[in-house]
Amino acid sequence: MNGIFFAIVAVAVAAAGYRQLVVGPAAPGAPPPMEALGAAMIEAAKGAVELAIGLVGVMALFLGLMKVAEAGGLLAIIARTLRPLMVRLFPEVPAAHPAMGAMILNLSANVLGLGNAATPFGIRAMQELDRLNPAKGTATNAMVLFLAINTSSVTLLPTGVIALRAAAGSADPAGIVPTTLFATICSTAVAIVMAKLLERRWSAPAVAESAADDDPAGSDPAAAPSVSPADLAGPSDAYPAWVSVLALAAVFALIPLTLLWGRAIAPWIIPGLMAGLLGFGVLRGVKVYESFVEGAKDGFTVALRIIPYLVAILVAVGMFRASGAMEAVIAPLGALTGPLGLPAEALPMALLRPLSGSGAYGVMAAIIQDPAIGPDSYTGYLVSTIQGSTETTFYVLAVYFGAVQVKRIRHALVAALAADAAGIAGSVVICAVLFG
Repeated sequence: MNGIFFAIVAVAVAAAGYRQLVVGPAAPGAPPPMEALGAAMIEAAKGAVELAIGLVGVMALFLGLMKVAEAGGLLAIIARTLRPLMVRLFPEVPAAHPAMGAMILNLSANVLGLGNAATPFGIRAMQELDRLNPAKGTATNAMVLFLAINTSSVTLLPTGVIALRAAAGSADPAGIVPTTLFATICSTAVAIVMAKLLERRWSAPAVAESAADDDPAGSDPAAAPSVSPADLAGPSDAYPAWVSVLALAAVFALIPLTLLWGRAIAPWIIPGLMAGLLGFGVLRGVKVYESFVEGAKDGFTVALRIIPYLVAILVAVGMFRASGAMEAVIAPLGALTGPLGLPAEALPMALLRPLSGSGAYGVMAAIIQDPAIGPDSYTGYLVSTIQGSTETTFYVLAVYFGAVQVKRIRHALVAALAADAAGIAGSVVICAVLFG
C-alpha cells in the first residue's frame, strides 16, 4: 500500500504540474491546475472526516446486532451446518483435526460479514494445516483451496459496505445484499473449481497420515489465536449431511428470488435484520440490550479508527482526479469495459480491490460521495457490490501464508484472482439486471 499511495500522489502532482506549466487551466476562468489540486486535497480531507463521523452510528448499529447473533450462537450453528460439506471439500484433512474446526469458524464469520472475527480463525487454520504439511514452505492442496475460498466466500451480510452506503445518504443501503450474495456465490464456485482443477498441474507434497496425530495445540500456542474446544468439536457435533444440503439449496434458491424480487425485498432487509437477530437472541436467552451495547462500542471504535485511512486514500484519489491523471488513464480502458457494464468510474475500484482493501474502500467512498454518481446509481450499486463480494487477495495471501512461512504458494494466486474476476463479472451481471 505504501507504493500505491506514493505512486498515486506522485502521478497527480506531476500531471498537475505539467498542466500548470504547459497546458494551462482546464477552462477559461478556472483556477490554475496546482491551485485546484491543493483545493481538492483540503476538500477530500474534510469529506473523509465527515464520512467517518456519519459512519459511527451505522457501524455501531450493525456491530451491535452482530454481537447479539454471536452471543446467541449463530456462528456455531453455521459452523455445524458447514462441517459435512467441508469434510468433502478437504478429504486430506481429518474431520476431527483442529484445522477443520478453525476453517469452519473462519468461513462462518465471513458469511456473516465479521471480517475481524474471521482473521484469527483463518490464521489458526493455516497453522494447523501446516502441521499436516510434510513439505514445510510449500502450500498443500488444502491450504490453497482454503485460501481461495477465503478470498471469495459467500457473504450474506456485507455490514461494512451497508454502513458506508447509509452514511453516504443512500435511500436503499441494504440494496446490495442480494447482489453481493449472487456475486459471492459466483466467485466461491469459481474458486473451488479452479483450485481443484489446477492442483493437478502443480506438484504437491503428499500428506503424511501420521501428521494427523500431532499435538493439536500447535508448536507455539501463544502465537496462535485462541479457539475453544467446543469450537473444534469433532464430526459428531455436526448436523446431518441432509441439513447441509438443504442449507446449500436454500442459498442457491435465493438467486432467482434476487433476480425477480431483489428490489422489492431490499427495503425490508434492515428492519427485518434487526427484528430477526434480536428475536433470535431472545429465544437463545441472550441479554440482548447488554450484548447490543457491547457490540455498539466496538462499532464506535472501528468507525473512528478508520479515519486516518480514509483521509489518506480519499486525499490521494481526490488529487488523482483533480490533476486530470485519472481521466487520462481510465478513459481509454473505460471505452473497452463500458459496453460490458463496467463504466470508467468503477474501473479503478475493480483494479484496486485485489491489491488494497483500504484503498478500494476509499475509492468506493469517493465514488458514492460524488454528487454526479451517488450511492443509488448503477455505478454506486456496482462498486458497493464489488467491495462486498471480493477480497484483498494479495493481503490475504501475504498474511495467511506469512503466518506459516509458506513461500511456494503454487496455484493459490491464480485460483484467487480467477475468483476475483468471477466476483466482478457476477457483480456486473446482477447489477445490470436489477439496476441497469
